[in-house]
Amino acid sequence: MGGPLLQARGLTRRYGALEALAPLDIRIARGERIALTGPNGAGKTTLLTILAGVQAPSGGALEWDGGAAQPVGWVPQRPALYPRLTTRENLRLFAGLEGADDPAAAAEALIVRADLGEFADRRAGALSTGTTQRLNLAIALAGAPSLLLLDEPTGTLSPDQRVRLWGWMDDLVRADDMALVFSTQSMEEASRNADRVLVLGRGRLLHDGPAAALDEAGFMALLGDDA
Repeated sequence: MGGPLLQARGLTRRYGALEALAPLDIRIARGERIALTGPNGAGKTTLLTILAGVQAPSGGALEWDGGAAQPVGWVPQRPALYPRLTTRENLRLFAGLEGADDPAAAAEALIVRADLGEFADRRAGALSTGTTQRLNLAIALAGAPSLLLLDEPTGTLSPDQRVRLWGWMDDLVRADDMALVFSTQSMEEASRNADRVLVLGRGRLLHDGPAAALDEAGFMALLGDDA
C-alpha cells in the first residue's frame, strides 16, 4: 500500500429522524483494498455514495491528500449505462463526459483493458450479466480514478464470473496504485479480496481492522442481534 489518499472525519447522514450513518472516521491509503460489510440497512451504500460524491453528508468532512479532491470511480449495484448504445458508444460517451481529449481513443483503450473487444459493437442491453458488469467497471475507469468504489459488485455474478472479476480487479489496483472500496455481505469475499475490513451495523462502525483478523464467527459476534 502507498501513502494516504483520503480521510473521512465524523461523517454522518440523517434522513429526518433516521440516522442512517452515525459519526465515523475512516482512512483510505493508495493501493489499499477495503471491504465494507454488514447486513442490509447497515449503512454500506450510504457511506459509499457519500465517498463517491453522489450525496452530501449531514455532517463531517472528507479530507483528500494534497487538499484537492481526486477522481473517483463509482460502480452502483444497478449498471449505470445506456442499454440502447453499444459497448463502444457507451465508453466514448462517458470518456467524453470525463473530459478525455480524445474520447474515441480513450474508449478503445478501455475496451482493451476490460477485454471487451468481442462485445464492442454489441448493444449494452444485450450483454450477459458478467459482461455488463465489466462494462460498468470500464465506465467507472473512464476518469482515471484514484479511488474506485463498488457497491456489491458480484451480487448477480456466478462463482466463475466472480473469480474472473476479482482477478481483473487485483491486477487493476496493482497497476494503477488505485484504492478500492467495495461492499459485500459475504465475509468470505471480504477476507479473500481485501486488506482491511470495515463492519457496519445500524449505521455504526463496529470493526476496522485487517481482513485476516476477522473470521465468520467474529463477524457474527460483532453483529449480534442484527445478524
